[in-house]
Amino acid sequence: MYIAPKNTDLLLSEAQKEELYIKLIEQLNKDFTYANESLDFSTKLTPIELKMQLHEKIYKLIQFKFAEYLNLLYIIDVSEEQVKKLDGSDLVALTEQVTFLILKREWQKVWFRNRY
Repeated sequence: MYIAPKNTDLLLSEAQKEELYIKLIEQLNKDFTYANESLDFSTKLTPIELKMQLHEKIYKLIQFKFAEYLNLLYIIDVSEEQVKKLDGSDLVALTEQVTFLILKREWQKVWFRNRY
């Protein structure tokens, strides 16, 4: 049964433990490409590097390309309800939370595809 991880670090360690970390990176690359926000994450990235690069990309999208950011969330299929619950007063904290929502949704796709 799928149980959503509680934070980014737990999610990435679970992906590694289940040997699906590379699939997670591939899914991220695929969805970013669909959103015309090509960001080619290397499969050699450590989880910390992946988290930092994704965080930086989301931060820049929110800051400078908001329409593209919304399109990316739509393509990845991040819950609009969850995004609306976030506090947008601190951009860095918001970016961290959105990064987790993106990773959580991508992990869910990879996990289900692997199981079923």
